[in-house]
Amino acid sequence: MNSQNRDDNVNGDLTIRGSALAQLPVFVAVAELRSFTAAARRLRLSTSAASQAVARLETELGVTLLNRTTRSVNVTDAGARLLEEVAPALRAASAALVNAKIEPQGLSGSLRLNVPRIACRVGLPSLLAEYARRHPAVRVEVEVEDRRVDIVKGGFDAGIRARSSIHKDMIEVRITTPIHFAVVGSRRYFASHPKPNHPRDLVHHACLGWRSLAGGAEYRWEFSDKGRDLEVAVRGPVQSNDTELLVACAERDLGLAFVVEAEARRQLETGLLETALDDYATNADGLFLYFPTSARGEPKLRAFVECARELLSGQKPAKGRARPKR
Repeated sequence: MNSQNRDDNVNGDLTIRGSALAQLPVFVAVAELRSFTAAARRLRLSTSAASQAVARLETELGVTLLNRTTRSVNVTDAGARLLEEVAPALRAASAALVNAKIEPQGLSGSLRLNVPRIACRVGLPSLLAEYARRHPAVRVEVEVEDRRVDIVKGGFDAGIRARSSIHKDMIEVRITTPIHFAVVGSRRYFASHPKPNHPRDLVHHACLGWRSLAGGAEYRWEFSDKGRDLEVAVRGPVQSNDTELLVACAERDLGLAFVVEAEARRQLETGLLETALDDYATNADGLFLYFPTSARGEPKLRAFVECARELLSGQKPAKGRARPKR
């Protein structure tokens, strides 16, 4: 037999089995109970429907599975072999369907997230800690990257991004209040370079530039001047897409950095860095958890969303004027 004939036979067998699957539970019930009437009662069918289902299965397979009279039912040798192989598989499949439908009391398994680096410093650590406290059997796998990704194609349950980076067909859940930006520099830097009084004064300062992984022009620092948006092109000795590096360079007196204030909180609280141009500071919209509509019923994700909303309700709003982008 050539390979084409073998493939045709295999495909034909698979087609027969596939179309016969719907009749198998009826056959198993009748074979186990030795009664069409009792099987029909178990499956909530009419006796006639049960009889027709078994007849269709026998016709499709080309064998007699049950010997029956008006008084009794028994399995043939072929029926006994089929019952022995199929009954355990059907019970396992039925149990699996029940388990999939019923939400377990204790969640378990993995929840995969794709997040930008800013989320690791703003919002996400507190959320992970609270979620782990509530659902210790769930392992949250966090992949950190700043580029925008297709979370469905990448096998992630959800992502975290700024709202402007999220596709419109996704469900969005806010996980932070608006994010406050700040210009920061070291005391030693300000000792030799007086603090700027207006954003335009930044052209006379060494500024540590930020550039997105997506490429394009260097980021222009954004401010609000008496209700009007103001952008300033800056220059300096270092440019990077990593805010942590820019903060570290600012600590070492290389110049001023424009960062999310929370990213420099430790340095500001200990006095290693100070802020400037506070009266012109702005806010971005914050970070959002997002996921496809089809995933909203997933118990682990639903519990994560609930955690995020409860934590957000206790957060203080950011100071400064709204500024939607970075």
